[in-house]
Amino acid sequence: MNCNFLKKIFIFTSLALSVMLLTFCSASTKRFKNQTDYAQKANAIVLESDNAKVYVSKRPAVADRLFISQAVERKIVEVTKQLTNARLRWMFENCFPNTIDTTVRYYTLEDGDDDTLVYTGDIHAMWLRDSGAQVWPYVQLANEDEALRKMLRGTILRQFRSIILDPYANAFLDPHDPNPDHQWMNDRTDMKLELHERKWEIDSLCYPLRLAYEYWKLTGDASIFQEEWLKAMHNILATFKEQQKKDGHGSYVFQRKTERQLDTMSNNGKGNPVKPVGLIASAFRPSDDATTFQFLIPSNFFAVSSLRKAAEILQTVNKDANKAQECIMLADEVENALQKYAIHNHPKYGKIYAYEVDGFGNQLLMDDANVPSLLGMAYLGDVDVNDPIYQNTRNFVWSEDNPYFFRGTAGEGIGGPHIGYDMVWPMSIMMKAFTSQNDDEIKYCIKLLMATDAGTGFMHESFHKDNPNNFTRHWFAWQNTLFGELIIKLIDEGKLELLNSI
Repeated sequence: MNCNFLKKIFIFTSLALSVMLLTFCSASTKRFKNQTDYAQKANAIVLESDNAKVYVSKRPAVADRLFISQAVERKIVEVTKQLTNARLRWMFENCFPNTIDTTVRYYTLEDGDDDTLVYTGDIHAMWLRDSGAQVWPYVQLANEDEALRKMLRGTILRQFRSIILDPYANAFLDPHDPNPDHQWMNDRTDMKLELHERKWEIDSLCYPLRLAYEYWKLTGDASIFQEEWLKAMHNILATFKEQQKKDGHGSYVFQRKTERQLDTMSNNGKGNPVKPVGLIASAFRPSDDATTFQFLIPSNFFAVSSLRKAAEILQTVNKDANKAQECIMLADEVENALQKYAIHNHPKYGKIYAYEVDGFGNQLLMDDANVPSLLGMAYLGDVDVNDPIYQNTRNFVWSEDNPYFFRGTAGEGIGGPHIGYDMVWPMSIMMKAFTSQNDDEIKYCIKLLMATDAGTGFMHESFHKDNPNNFTRHWFAWQNTLFGELIIKLIDEGKLELLNSI
């Protein structure tokens, strides 16, 4: 056979295969690109036309409010005057001040210093994570109200004191409480009378750094960064490094007698093994559920950004270049390890971030609603919202390919094993709105939140995907204040018209 003829057949066949491959790849890319019609989804949520209805505030009577801030009151008036939807006004007025109305206990110590306990809501204990998130939206108002500034300052200092007491604990008791909740004193770990619970979670040490840094940046008050701050930072660095597991398992173990599998740790309280690769192990998730693979990726990202904030404080305020460099070096090490171990090449979504890994090559692909989450990483500022891997991850977690994404007749969103099947957390819907660059998507999220409050005017921990009247935790201050934070953010970003189109 003619050689030139064979060459032509080979070239033609190769070109044909190339075209077919390109066509397939193009079709695949188009097929898996998020093309959700959020305008249609938003329009499908029909809210009761009730602008003529008189809504009665669900806030406690003034005399029963635990803390009053004139700056917060002015902000409520300012926002509600701008919102034209009566129900949205009512929900904002109920939710935004819920933390200071119902959970803040402000004290003055014997030396005159500020001290603030912030309960999580229906549980009379102070979580480092929750308290940092609950008061976060008020920091922007601190310069307008000295009482509010002192309350925030007291929260930060109380967090530092708690970290000094035990950097492995996630929740602390109020020393002024005459009947403290000691239900977990029998946990097999190094419990102390001052602790409510001792579940080691990376984010418990990150939220205080985030709050202190933002407070300092906005108020210029560096008085919080004294001896207690330095002791707390010593504990934070020591704990993070110990939990890199380079020198063995470390001192922390945890076991509980319980029927809930995720309330205790396997392997005699040590959890599943990890390979020391530079990441930080977290025994528990922000949900207070035990991790499967202890290198919890969203929390490691949070640790990186938090350590860099701490380094700036140490360098600028304390003039401690050595300790600042220690923070930077640890942040760099964790960040490098994240690039090596946190990314999964998904056959449908492309490169995404795994939720948990173990350094041996095992990866858990899911997301949990509690923040830090994969969805919430851009909200916390741990990744750029335009990071392609984050965007791919965002598409993955808001899909039924995420085992803890639930969609029903009442709504959709991410939940988690803490509550279980079919229970959507409003926090995930808020994170979707916080991290969205699509006005129709944001409008859909706001309408979904308004339609699933069970008529209470408040956010809840979770609601059933088919029945919002089936919800958990009537009083959960973090989610309430977060809803207020979201509304203010949207107004500040010029999206009042969007809100008023609801």
